[in-house]
Amino acid sequence: MNQIVNWNTVLASLIYAGLGIFVLLLSFIIIEKLTPQNLWKEVWQNKNVALALLGSAYMIAVAIIIASAIH
Repeated sequence: MNQIVNWNTVLASLIYAGLGIFVLLLSFIIIEKLTPQNLWKEVWQNKNVALALLGSAYMIAVAIIIASAIH
């Protein structure tokens, strides 16, 4: 009887997804510490849209790198 879902593949995908999210957050924290100003303060309090776009572009770029490395 064939299995419909291969649970080893599902478990591996969940582990890789968790690892990718961890690496993404860790890299964002490192960038946050290296920059002279607080990114969240600039975006939320000062409404700096350009910095918000830069942060989102960074997150997307790192996510693509992590996804291609895992794939």
